Amino acid sequence: MVALPDEIRSETLSKALAERYLAYALSTITQRALPDARDGLKPVHRRILYGMRLLRLDPGSAFKKCAKVVGDVMGGYHPHGDQAIYDALVRLAQEFSVRYPLVDGQGNFGNVDGDNAAAMRYTESRMTDAAAALLNGLDEDAVDFRTTYDGETREPVVLPAAFPNLLANGANGIAVGMATAIPPHNLGELCAATIALIENPNVQDRTLFKHVRGPDFPTGGIVVEDPASIAEAYRTGKGGFRLRARWEREEGARGAWQIVVTEIPYQVQKSRLIERIAEMLEQKKLPLLDDIHDESAEDIRIVLTPKSRTVDPEILMEQLFRSSDLEVRVPLNMNVLDKGLVPRVMSLREVLTAFITHRREVLERRSRHRLDRIATRLEVLEGYLAVYLNLDKVIRIIRTEDEPKPVLMKAFKLTENQADAILNMRLRSLRKLEEMEIRAEHADLAKEQKALKKMLGSEKLKSEKLVEEMREIDARFGLKTEIGRRRSEIAKAAEVAEMTALADQVEEIANAVVQEPITVVCSQKGWLRALKGHQEQSNAVKYKEGDRGRFWFHAQTTDRIMLLATDGRFYTLDAAKLPGGRGLGEAIRTFIDMPPEADIVTMFVHVPGRKLIVAATSGHGFITNEDDAIAMTRKGKAVMNVKTGIEAVACHGVEGDHLAVIGKNHKLLIFPLSEVPELARGQGVYLQRYKDSELSDAIGFTWKAGLKDANGRTFTPSELKDWKGARAQAGRLAPRGFSKSDRFADPQQG
Repeated sequence: MVALPDEIRSETLSKALAERYLAYALSTITQRALPDARDGLKPVHRRILYGMRLLRLDPGSAFKKCAKVVGDVMGGYHPHGDQAIYDALVRLAQEFSVRYPLVDGQGNFGNVDGDNAAAMRYTESRMTDAAAALLNGLDEDAVDFRTTYDGETREPVVLPAAFPNLLANGANGIAVGMATAIPPHNLGELCAATIALIENPNVQDRTLFKHVRGPDFPTGGIVVEDPASIAEAYRTGKGGFRLRARWEREEGARGAWQIVVTEIPYQVQKSRLIERIAEMLEQKKLPLLDDIHDESAEDIRIVLTPKSRTVDPEILMEQLFRSSDLEVRVPLNMNVLDKGLVPRVMSLREVLTAFITHRREVLERRSRHRLDRIATRLEVLEGYLAVYLNLDKVIRIIRTEDEPKPVLMKAFKLTENQADAILNMRLRSLRKLEEMEIRAEHADLAKEQKALKKMLGSEKLKSEKLVEEMREIDARFGLKTEIGRRRSEIAKAAEVAEMTALADQVEEIANAVVQEPITVVCSQKGWLRALKGHQEQSNAVKYKEGDRGRFWFHAQTTDRIMLLATDGRFYTLDAAKLPGGRGLGEAIRTFIDMPPEADIVTMFVHVPGRKLIVAATSGHGFITNEDDAIAMTRKGKAVMNVKTGIEAVACHGVEGDHLAVIGKNHKLLIFPLSEVPELARGQGVYLQRYKDSELSDAIGFTWKAGLKDANGRTFTPSELKDWKGARAQAGRLAPRGFSKSDRFADPQQG
């Protein structure tokens, strides 16, 4: 209830936001994002088709401007922007977007390159046969209607939907907290599965999967998913399918050859695909490919030229599949509105069952509507027959009576409808031939009425009628028709296994890195590069203005580079993929997702099996296994838990038998390394306690060999004996001559 201007009501912000956001979320879920399981349409698509039907844009009629359609839909049914409605209409007309187009477009409706459609004032449209099948029965009380947003007209809640459009054309949408992603399927296969489920509701899933083998995309391609994974996706309603482009080897002169791609994956823009491959060519990331060019006209034809005729085309294509959108993963998330109300994830069986239940209800409602029409017509025909038996009396009453209707009703025991029909009858209908036609029509309608009543009383007859309707759909759109033939090939299990083995081989080739010496250089502001060879620090290496060197160490191209950030996360880099040393390098944040507030603590070459001591400014620390700290993603791996205001500050390889800890207060503490626990992740224990200071550095060393500070001076055991103690003590001021930086020598830096 909206408060009046003079009525101010207090309400907590959390309650107000919760109520309003919940209303928004429900509206988004039910009115925009998720399709109805029964007709597979969202409200905007349903309203477009209904609006076109009212404009009489049937498949055989003339085209009308899309602006006319959009205007009528927006003004009467869909209170949203005209561009959103037009975009939805355009997609329904795109043969490369919709498996069975619902709109027949005339003009520029975009293309597979990603070009936009022309403005709605230039394009024209009408419905297709598939759309007409979805609307068939709308005038026969097949579905419920509701009042439109302005209360002036009515619109259907759902369409009768003669075929399972949800699976046939698929759907995509993102709501609040949920989404749907359903790829298109072959209608002939869906008809077979639906018939099997109607005939036996308890049919096993594997029987359904024999009919519905996998998605069927309008742009073709090859589905290379394992059959077990496909079955599991359909069984749970969630999963995905790997889809590859279709290609063939084309022979040329003198043993030369080239690869021609004839079909690209669903919803991949051809122009963007070619641009991406061309970019990788320039970056020398495709060593087996020499050139790519587009020779497409109406059909797709992308020509790939190999580096040499000795290149294995299978290996080349496998490399392209792994690095470009010539292979994509199409998600499956059958999150739909059950009965148009409740969002939930359905399996293939549940989606088909929802469709069958809807069609059974449509059949019953259409049959009852037809029975009502038949009863009304039979009533009129019986009145006509009464006229033919008493023509002279009827004519006399009409000629002599001022109000012939009640007299006719009383004389012949007619109903009001019968009397009205007789009075409205034309004189030429009184001929003998018309009487014979009426008697024949009466007999036919009586026979039809009896058959309909019998069907409504038998679930078996209803099922037979549903099967008959599905066979009619199959005859119009099934596998034997031009529009219904399968376009996407389903790879066999053996072929998928071969592709997997080939992918492993390509990965081995791609990962084969020649071992070469490099020098890793990272500046104070985080600009990273790799110089060729092992080089010593030199003033010849330049940095950006205002920047200077920070890390400089030797490595091999086969190494992994690890770094610890102040937020306690470890990050891992591939030495072979570091930017070259000719320029000033690249920002390290382009390789890892390090938070803006975090900084690098240290950077070093990974040594398998090594132990690390990590410590924070709070004085906490522990030992961890370096192998466990390797990060597999850009986001790094959290190893040290640091609280707000605390930072990781030290990380060194663990050596020797003692640990030295020094704070920013210049106090040094030495204790046995055995007192420090080994953890995979955590905060650790106190290494040294501080009152008004922080930990500066911590390092392991061998007592007999002595301790070396940041200046390179080594302090002998006799000089350090007074600083030995137990873990978590405060320590004492470092010996005379110890580095003022409060840091130890770092053996990891060369």
